[in-house]
Order: sequence, then structure tokens, then C-alpha cells
Amino acid sequence: MLLIESRGNDGLRAKSVNFSEAILTPIASFGGIYCPAALPELGQEFLKNQLTESYQSLALALIELFDIDIEPGVLQQAVGLYDRFDDADNPVPLIKLRENLYVSELYHGPTRAFKDIALQPFGVILSSLAQQRNQQYLVLVATSGDTGPAALETFKNRDNIRVACLYPDGGTSDVQRLQMVTECAHNLKTIGIEGNFDDTQSALKSMLGSPSFKQQLKDAGVCLSAANSVNFGRLLFQIIYHVHAYLELVRQQAISLGDKVYLIVPSGNFGNALGAYYARKMGLPVERIVISSNANNVLTDLINTGRYDIAGKSLITTTSPAMDILKSSNVERLLFDLFGQQRTRDLMQQLDLHGGYQLEADEITRIQAIFAADYCLDDEGKNYIRQAFDDGYLMDPHTATCLKSWESLCSNSLATVVYSTAEWTKFSPVIDAAITGNVGSSDLQALESIARAANIDIPGVISALFDKPICHESVIDKSDIEKEVIRFVS
Repeated sequence: MLLIESRGNDGLRAKSVNFSEAILTPIASFGGIYCPAALPELGQEFLKNQLTESYQSLALALIELFDIDIEPGVLQQAVGLYDRFDDADNPVPLIKLRENLYVSELYHGPTRAFKDIALQPFGVILSSLAQQRNQQYLVLVATSGDTGPAALETFKNRDNIRVACLYPDGGTSDVQRLQMVTECAHNLKTIGIEGNFDDTQSALKSMLGSPSFKQQLKDAGVCLSAANSVNFGRLLFQIIYHVHAYLELVRQQAISLGDKVYLIVPSGNFGNALGAYYARKMGLPVERIVISSNANNVLTDLINTGRYDIAGKSLITTTSPAMDILKSSNVERLLFDLFGQQRTRDLMQQLDLHGGYQLEADEITRIQAIFAADYCLDDEGKNYIRQAFDDGYLMDPHTATCLKSWESLCSNSLATVVYSTAEWTKFSPVIDAAITGNVGSSDLQALESIARAANIDIPGVISALFDKPICHESVIDKSDIEKEVIRFVS
């Protein structure tokens, strides 16, 4: 498998790289990112053969199609981490919610969010590569709440790896913050930023592309990588669960093999949706990928009007904070795949210089042939949480946004998969307010209230957070991020 650069080549880097090089050094020429030069085809025979296989077997078979330069033993070890999920035989359950509406629960890993699915194996692979090369790596992480805990969990105490995790102070749930600031392994550093997620993500991309920052790391004997979805190593593992959800629909006799389906993705940074796009392009029978946003609805505007516009906009704080993002990194990979390197470079320059761009009419038509989009406001989301609870299902506020998109955009004649990206425990005050009317509860109070209302237990990995010592107390101005990270490495 070869990967090429989204914005073209600057003459200083190789025009194409293998998988291992792309995940070790994820930023490409002109500030671009690496994208697959070509995708393998699934084919109906592949899907048919996987109907009787486990999730782990599906993962290995699909990765084999990509022909990546990672040793089979390392991949076996990486995929074997799915055995740590709640049910090793079914790490990603598909639950029927209503007629023709199913929920793919992606949150049954160690940090209770969908980022575990990609980051658990990614940690094994990156650490293995660093050891093979006898190199020390700093892995940067910018998080809106779920990537951080998952990255810290997978990399803690791994050889040849140090992690600096940046999160927006006040921009995550209490549980998410506690998951990060109580992770006390020697090779981890968690840093709160006075700003929002876009600030942390911009800082990460700036450091990844900064010659002076890289030189300081080099002087300290350290190489640089990232665990955000700018890294294609994440996306490879996000393709798998879309294929798995389709196979589960067949197994549950909701569809026949070859029938088309809708996939609804709650999206902020577009990585989850891009995994669905790649799966569709590889041959998964998907009628439309539906993007569900919150009040930060730049993706809805892009898909419905062709306009990506963040000029003069301020990030809106919502009850679905993992989607509180204005600058979605993985849209760039979609633009590259549809329109090529030069057009992508031009559009990204417009975004950086002017805060937006406008697609041509034919480009909008191509996107709308694949995607549809809607957005859901906080009060609407709370109503959907309440409705689902009354029907016997407990969902988080990100999943709830998808129910509006299902009602507004999806035909009841086709089976639909909604992706649930986080367990109820990660955003308990919002859910408590929706189902009991309690407002202003702390995370712990809300967890206890929901557990009583639903007659369930709080998972031990979550309840234990409130008694763990805090070992990362840094909250800094965004202008001081680089100095703080260098101080940690040194």
C-alpha cells in the first residue's frame, strides 16, 4: 500500500510513502496529509466469507487487503486487544432500536468511547515501529474529549513512546477530564489549554509542521508523530467497523447481502465519516452516508451548499462537545479523493487565508451523490435522548443528534445504522437532565441519578475516577504549548 500527499509534492519529500512512514510522519508537503493512492475492493465474495468470522478475523482480513508493511505478528497482537472490550466475541454490538433503525455501539473499550477501536491497535503498531528503529517518539494528541483518554490508555508505559495530550480546559466533560489528568504513567503528559478544540488542533498541526520544533526534539533525540486522525493509521481501523455493521445487519436478517443501507455518523473532525466513505468506495453497499452535526454545523453547510465558511465564526459550546469543531481535518482527504491534489491545495489555502471556500456546482453534485447532512440543536437532542430512554435505550448526546437526521433524511424502506460513539457515562449531566429533569448536577451526581432511573450499575472504570489522584494539573495559554511540550520531553 502506498500513500500520497493531499496537497501535492514539494520536491523535498518522497512522492509516495508506505504505511509505516505515513503513520510515523503524518504531515506531508505544504501542510497536507497522507491519503491512500488506491483502495482495495471488497467484493461480495469477501463479504460473504466474513459472515461467519469474528470481528478480529474481519479486521485482519481487511487489513490484509491493504497490504501494509507491518509484520503479521504485530497485527495479530494489535487486533488481539479487542479481546479487552466488554465482550471479546462481540466487541462492537449492533442493537435494534426501531424498525429499520440500528445502533452500532462503538464504545465498549477501556475508555468507553469509539476512539478505542482505532487507538488500541494503533498504540501497539507505533510502539513496535519505534522499537524496531531504535528511536524515541513523541506522540502529540489534541482532543475534544475522547481521543485523549484513548491515546493515553493505549500508549501508557509503552517502550520508546512519550505522549503529550492537549485538551481544551472546560471543553470536555468531567469524566473525560478525569480520565486524562489521572493517567499517571511516566511517559504521559496531559496539558489543559485556555481555548477550544480548534485551538488545540491548530497547535498540534503547527508543531507537526514546525522545523524549529522538530529540531529541538531532534536535539533531545526524539522523533515526532501524532495520534489524531490526521494520522492515517487511525483511519485504517475505522473502516473495519462500518463493514462489520453491514455484516451484522445480514446476520440479524435485517437485510440480504448486497442490499444498500444508510449510515448515519455524528461528526466533528470527519474521521468516522471518512472511514464510511472509504468502505463505500471499496464496495460496501451504502446508499448514502449521512452526516449529523450539532450547532457547529459547518459540515451541514458544506454538504448542502458547497460552502465551507468559518470566517468570523466562534465555536459554540454544546451538549455534544466532541462535535464542537469548526475546522474538520479529514474533510481534506475527501476533497483530495474527489478533486485531486491541486484543487485540494487551492481550497486549503483559501480556508487558511480567508476562513472558507466555495465548491463548484459539479463538485457539490459529486459530494451530494454520496453524502447528506442535517444538524440537531441541544434541546432537540435532549428530546431524542428522552424518547430513546422511554423505549428502553440509553444513549449519549452525540448519538441523539443522529436520530434527527434519520427522521429528516433517511427512507424507512432502507435499513439504517446509527453510530453511537460514547457510553452514557461520558456525558451524564446532559442525559440526567433529559431523562429525570435534574439540572446542574455534577458528573458523579448525574451518574448516580441515571443508574437509579435505569436500574443499572455505574461501570467500575468510571466510578473509580473520582477517587484517583490527579497528577496532571497544567493549564496554560495556547501560546505556551510548544515550550511546555519541549520541557516535558527534555
